[in-house]
Amino acid sequence: MTDLATQWIRSAHAAVRRGERLVMVSVVGARGSTPREAGARMLVWAGGRFEGTIGGGALERQALDQARRLLSQACRRHALQDYPLGPMLGQCCGGHVRLLLETLDRESLAWLGPAETARAGGERFHLTTRFHDGAMARSVAAIPPSAAADGPRVPLAEVRILSEMFTPAQPRLVMFGAGHIGQAVARAFAPLPFDVDWLASREDLRPEAGGTQATILSEDELEACIEAAPAGTLFAIFTHSHELDYRLTRAVLARGDFAYLGLIGSRTKRARFESRLRDDGFGDGDLARLTCPLGVRTLKSKAPAVIAVSLAAELLQLTEDQGA
Repeated sequence: MTDLATQWIRSAHAAVRRGERLVMVSVVGARGSTPREAGARMLVWAGGRFEGTIGGGALERQALDQARRLLSQACRRHALQDYPLGPMLGQCCGGHVRLLLETLDRESLAWLGPAETARAGGERFHLTTRFHDGAMARSVAAIPPSAAADGPRVPLAEVRILSEMFTPAQPRLVMFGAGHIGQAVARAFAPLPFDVDWLASREDLRPEAGGTQATILSEDELEACIEAAPAGTLFAIFTHSHELDYRLTRAVLARGDFAYLGLIGSRTKRARFESRLRDDGFGDGDLARLTCPLGVRTLKSKAPAVIAVSLAAELLQLTEDQGA
């Protein structure tokens, strides 16, 4: 599974620890043209709330209805259902999807707890699901590589085991600045598969930034965070001050082992920074690693929300290419 497949673990674990009862809908098989791939998940609560998606449309509406029916049943805790998208739901995709719906509550902590511990620790693990005599049991453990997961070609009555491998480690993004752009970037990246450290100096904050979750540090502490970040970190800089931007940019370039360095600004700002960086001893190879302006080059808008989406698209593409 990809990093995207681990986000539900944190949400589900937090919910059941709060004493909530919900249903998880998982795509456990996909054949042909389907809205989502195997491993896509959706968490569903009784009151209408849900998180995630299995692709929208008629399939998702059907799954939401079935999940809420399952929540109303005291004894039944899971259901496996095959959906031929064309014949059953009238979707033009024409593929075949197998869904697993399961109730999550305090009983689920027996496997959700270890899964969340592994996810938070960046550990690789297998989540194994076994079906026997109408019951279902999950466990988190290493399993033999030869153990194959059932797919949609296996008749429902023959399903015995489902196995998924998770690699929870996500790209780390350290972003500096909590003004209009910083807030927009924080909102854009909240649902994305990145571990985000949002840092700012107090001068970054604006009166309208109430409720910001940025960690407020001194300028010396911000620079120290660059030195302490792990190798391969992504850095994005958009503070209130060109001088602070320069100081942070110089610190990232000096360590050399970063995966991305993006700086808010114009081509004029870049030219000025390059001149100063050359004076500070940086060469052409160093300067070529600085992305300024940051984000997708073809988007010209300077609106904070557009810049945020542009940066998100750039980093999603970058991390996907690196993982290929």
